Amino acid sequence: MKHMSAKDAKNGFGLLVDTARAQPVIIEKHGRPVVVVISVEEYERLLASADEATKEKDETQRKV
Repeated sequence: MKHMSAKDAKNGFGLLVDTARAQPVIIEKHGRPVVVVISVEEYERLLASADEATKEKDETQRKV
């Protein structure tokens, strides 16, 4: 996972976008991580995974 300062992310937005398409990028402010930039594909994968986990949890709770 790549790390970038907020200043570098702002000044090199194109690079940030290109990098985030290949791997998550942690943006840091004052040396502390504040956000993660990910590709749309990764975001959709995470949403689908969370949705599946929610469905499994609901099914388990119905059986109890």
